[in-house]
Amino acid sequence: MSLRNLFTKWGKNLDAKPLQEYPRPQFVRKSYLNLNGWWEYAITAKDYLPDDFHGKILVPFSPESPLSGVGHQLRQKEILFYRRTVDLPKSFVKDRVLLNFGAVDSVCDVYVNGVFVCHHEGGYNAFTADITDFVRTDFDNELVVKVRDMTDGGFQTRGKQSSSRGGMWYTPQSGIWQTVWLESVPAQYIQSVKITPDFDNAQVVVEPQCNFDEPITVIVTDGDREIAKNDGKNSVTVRFPNKEFIPWTPENPHLYGLKLISRRDKVDSYFGMRKFSCQMAGKYPRLMLNNKPYFHNGVLDQGYWCDGLYTAPSDEALIYDIQTAKSLGFNMLRKHVKVECARWYYHCDRLGMLVWQDMPNGGTKYGRWTTAYAPFIGINVKDGNYARFGRKKQESRDVFVKEYTEMIQQLYNCVSVAMWVPFNEGWGQFDANKIAALTKRLDPTRTVDHASGWHDQGGGDVKSVHVYFKKLRLPSDKKRAVCLTEFGGYSYKDETHSANLDNTYSYKQFDNLQQYNAGVAELYERDVIPWITRGLSAAVYTQLTDVEDEVNGLLTYDRKVLKINPETIKAINSRINLDKLAELLEQGRYREGEHIPRYEETV
Repeated sequence: MSLRNLFTKWGKNLDAKPLQEYPRPQFVRKSYLNLNGWWEYAITAKDYLPDDFHGKILVPFSPESPLSGVGHQLRQKEILFYRRTVDLPKSFVKDRVLLNFGAVDSVCDVYVNGVFVCHHEGGYNAFTADITDFVRTDFDNELVVKVRDMTDGGFQTRGKQSSSRGGMWYTPQSGIWQTVWLESVPAQYIQSVKITPDFDNAQVVVEPQCNFDEPITVIVTDGDREIAKNDGKNSVTVRFPNKEFIPWTPENPHLYGLKLISRRDKVDSYFGMRKFSCQMAGKYPRLMLNNKPYFHNGVLDQGYWCDGLYTAPSDEALIYDIQTAKSLGFNMLRKHVKVECARWYYHCDRLGMLVWQDMPNGGTKYGRWTTAYAPFIGINVKDGNYARFGRKKQESRDVFVKEYTEMIQQLYNCVSVAMWVPFNEGWGQFDANKIAALTKRLDPTRTVDHASGWHDQGGGDVKSVHVYFKKLRLPSDKKRAVCLTEFGGYSYKDETHSANLDNTYSYKQFDNLQQYNAGVAELYERDVIPWITRGLSAAVYTQLTDVEDEVNGLLTYDRKVLKINPETIKAINSRINLDKLAELLEQGRYREGEHIPRYEETV
């Protein structure tokens, strides 16, 4: 059954040059040439550039999406070609010209003026090619991108994309799906930077990677005011005067500016002073923010759009999802088996929204017994049995480690990212304890949910449970924070704003909005609020928006209808987010199972 084409209000008014905002807010240069817009495309079974191109495609929307102007699902044996010309003004070119891709799904080759310049694999991570030696300023340059995408035809990372979509698996998408842009840099330039806030010592550690061996100056600013600065090469520590700074929290998402200056190059960035950890607070291990217990009250966020699939139609659309969740009283979004564009994390940073970051799943076909049946009869499978989890080939496991490492490095500086989630519900899971240890080596500043939902191997910082179809019975763990990392999935289908009128996928359906709202409120009363004083550290409701067959979103797929009554969910979240709750939990002044006041009792 094909899906109806729905459009968001941003998609209906789309510009011919979409998503023009600077795509990398934590590494900004003045040199910038956005290449989003209409490109030529061709889809062929041949491995070489075709003589004729089929038409136009609107980059960065995948050919499967309505906004691309194409509407073709790329098959596993097909090759997608992009082509456009680029005029480089002489005033733009310094010494080196860099071509940047936010993401291309999933294997691509890039050519400039007929010459091969780079190969990249992995559909979720950004990459850069130095094309200086292949471009000219005296006439137009031809840029060609060749793409292959196996989707679920191999072991490649794919998230919820499925070649036979339906239920909880969604329409696949291929090719360029994030912004493409050019920048020009001096011969000796700053290539990247790693920023580590040291909350306990009131300082920030800045580690630039450069292609030169000279000191750089690092300046910390607060608005227009310079706070502190220091010079150095490989690692520069900047201390806050008198150890005074404003902590970053979702309630007060204060960001500091950061300038990196060398003799020839300059980069602008930002950071927030915050600390994530898991520690004992009273009787239970709990998730901590800035050394205090902090309940992560979140929503599952698939990051799919009815008109752009993986790609939001505009920057305003990205903001809308985050701001809507925040306005309802949530303080966390779990980005589910997808990596977003850098601007999405920037908006979470500045608006104040914690992020749990999933690694997109891969591997070959998952066994139903392992991922669907065993967990519901209480069987916990050891993930060293690679075949059971679709990870029999060593190459498959190596690719996961490579791309997972790249994801952590790419998102390391994001202030809002609080938790890494390498595996979900056993999909392509393997050696979860070793992966948790790898995560801590790559990033000791954040917590890890090593196996979300089931097939717990005892590692990480979190004992993670998914609960659908039954009442919560909270497990105990003396060392790890216990978190309800998925629950709910309640649905009301608004047919005017649904993509599939024939099929519906949800965990509990309601006939009208009044019953739906009452059901959600009752669920929180039963499975969340009473358990907070018994050790529950986080809750992730399924989910933020409808997606295709799924109609269990707080918002419809086109983002035009908020199905949850704002007052209903804000009243619930006001009880969970009580200002004094963290302090009382830390002091042990709530007895186990004690009543958390209702909203009306707190005003």
